[in-house]
Formats: sequence, structure tokens, C-alpha cells
Amino acid sequence: MSCITSRGTIKLSLVIGVSLLLGLSFLWHDGISPVALAQEASDSEKETSWIKEITKVFVPSEQCKQCHDRHYEEWKGMREQTPDLKTFGRVDGALLHGTALKSHVFKTVLGLWLQTEPTQQERADCLACHAPAVTVFPQHADRIIQQVMAGGKHVTVEGISCSSCHLINDIQENDKAYPTFKINADQQFYGPYAEPEENLVHSSQQADIYKEAKFCTACHFSKVKDVTRSDLPGEILKGTICQDCHMERSTGSSTSKRGSLTRPIGRHWFQGIVIPGIMLSNRNLQAEWFPRVDIEANKKEGSVEGTVLVRNGSLPHMFPGGDPVLKQFFVKVTVKDKHGNILDEKQERFGRTFEELLRGPIPQAFVNGGITRRVPFAMQIPEGQESVLVEASLSYALIPEPSSALKDRYLKTLDNDKERQAAEKVIIDYSSTRLLTFRTMTL
Repeated sequence: MSCITSRGTIKLSLVIGVSLLLGLSFLWHDGISPVALAQEASDSEKETSWIKEITKVFVPSEQCKQCHDRHYEEWKGMREQTPDLKTFGRVDGALLHGTALKSHVFKTVLGLWLQTEPTQQERADCLACHAPAVTVFPQHADRIIQQVMAGGKHVTVEGISCSSCHLINDIQENDKAYPTFKINADQQFYGPYAEPEENLVHSSQQADIYKEAKFCTACHFSKVKDVTRSDLPGEILKGTICQDCHMERSTGSSTSKRGSLTRPIGRHWFQGIVIPGIMLSNRNLQAEWFPRVDIEANKKEGSVEGTVLVRNGSLPHMFPGGDPVLKQFFVKVTVKDKHGNILDEKQERFGRTFEELLRGPIPQAFVNGGITRRVPFAMQIPEGQESVLVEASLSYALIPEPSSALKDRYLKTLDNDKERQAAEKVIIDYSSTRLLTFRTMTL
């Protein structure tokens, strides 16, 4: 009996062993063991856990779409786009807030700047406006940068999202002479309405900052002289704030709820006037707000000396606006003889290089609303020549022109020639100068 039992036990053990082996063989996938698969799943979860951490505070805008479909589509650029974006999308088109983090333009500019080896703090400072979540989760700044540099569909976190704006409830000052926003991370949403409608999705509360210029100037901080004040005399026209012009007003509801109380609402595409061609289509803008150039010059033996006066009218901010740190301005002075031949020509650049960006205090705007900027010049006239005409022009570029070494370093980080060609096109387009205005003076 014992012998039979032993043999039966052996047979049973063999059956169980073979079964286990067969069962385990089905768990192997493409030569990867179950342990490795489990480790891979664990690693994948770790890779996305930081995104989940962010979205617990900064609710994805896709969720807001369920009730705020109109504002979502404006923010995303789905419903309609600004005329300047449609017509001048190549350069100078307004980058929609909802798509800016995925923009190939932002990727290129960020990629160039990263080659200057910014510190961890400088990286976080840079992203603070492009991805406000960094102010709450600074430890994830590099992960966001990695996604931006991977490009397109790889950017799974949101930049300037619905929640990143509507979690702001105040402004705080810092030691760099420009204000930053305060984000309330407890998921209390804020807006301009005194009596927000009750709902089962999120609580709402009014915050005065949504009706003040300093809400926008927390990021666009070169716009006005004193952004810490809600009323900005001498800079904002009769109490006009950024939102009055850049969030076109209409009447309706901020939600898709039918029968909802109608009230003034602002469009969420943040339209801007970004190029001279559009300025010229509006006579008021052309007459009152367009930057102007005047010349004061004295003719001397062998030289012409003087001053170029650059004036900006009653516009509440510098023109062209938009980015507060990248813009480059150029004042060119040319002296000619009676035949139109150039006797001397000089150009002065105003702006920071990529190596200087976010190193030290943010520079003052080249010329702000109601301000005159004086640029002196001294031109040399060749012996035997007579100067009869002085020309002065004001031009601008959207980004600094990178040095050849800096550009080459960045291009080498890209994966293929297609990406490199796209990046070079952005660099050429956005660093090219564009004429704003000019003046001539007969000597």
C-alpha cells in the first residue's frame, strides 16, 4: 500500500509540476518574465504618478468642457481663432493659451535657452507662467521640460489651463521687482462674479483680482508701470484694464446650462493686436497708439550728432507686447548724401540674449505707454562728403538671435533632420527683424 501511495504521489507531483510549468509559460510574454512585467508595470505607474499628483490639484480642462464648452473651445482654439492667428500664423500670430505649451515655437525657444545651462531655480521661474502648476509642484519642473522637449503628443500635462487661472486668488510680490500670482491649491475656484451659480461639481467664489490689470501682469509684467495697483493712473486709460480689450465682451452664460442667467462674459481666446498691418486697419490705434520716431540732429564738420526719440502713445503697455523678456528692439540711424548714398549707418539693439535671460532683474520695457525713450547717436562723415539726410527706424524681433554655437548645440539634441529643419525655420522667422516705423530729416 505504501509503495502504491508513493508512486501515486510521484505521479501526482509530476502532473502538478508539469501543469505549473505550462501555466507559467503562458505568463511569459515576448521573452519577458512575469517578474519583469510586474516591474515594468510598476515603473510605468511611477512615470505617470507625478501627473496624477498634479491633476489632483489642477483639474484637467477636458473636465471643465462638460459645463463650460464655449470657453473651453475658445481657449483650445476649436471654436474660432483670432484673425491675426489665421492670417499671420507663421510669425506674430497670437499663441493660444491652451496650446502654448505644446507649441513648436515654445519648444524651440526653450531648447535654445536650456543650452545656456540654467539653474534649477531658473528653470522653475521660466515655467511658472507657461505651466503655473510648477509654482505648487516645483519638484516636477524637469519632468515637464522633458515632455515639452519630446514635443507634440508627448506633452500630457497642461500648461495654462482652466484651473491654473481659476485657482488664482491674489498676487504676491517677490524680490525680482515683478509680481507673481498666488494659487490656492485646495480646489476652490475663483472668478469675477459676485454671486456664482451653485453646482455639484466645484465651489466658486469671487476674487477682485479678476477685474484688475494685475491679474494679467503677474505674467505679462512688463506691460504697465505699477502692476501692484488695481487702478493705474497715467498707464491705463480711464480705468480700462487688460481684460476689457483682450477678452472681447458679450452677453450670455459662462456655462452650457440652458436658461441660465445672462450676464457680461469675456471670451477666452485673449485676442491681441500683434503686427503693424492690423494696427493700420484701425484708425484710432494708428493715430493714438502707434509708436512714433522723431529725430533731433545737428550737422557738424565731419559728423552728424543727435538723438532719436521713440514715443509710445496712450497705449496701456509697450508695443508690440506679449512676451516680457524675449522681445528685441532695434534703432537704426542712417546718414545719406544728396544722391542717396549711405555715408554712415549704425544700429543699436535693446534686449537680452539667451545667455542673459532670467539672469538678474527683468529689464524695463524699451518704451512704455506715454513714455519717450531717447537714443543718442554720433555719425562720422567721410572727408569731402556732405550729409543731407538722416533716417531713423524702429524695428523689433520676437526672440533674440542665438549665436551659431548655441544654435548648433541645440540642433544636435534633436532626433532627426526633419526636427532640425523645423527648428531652424522657427529661429529664422522669429529672430528676423520687422519694421515698426521710421522718420527722415533733412539737414
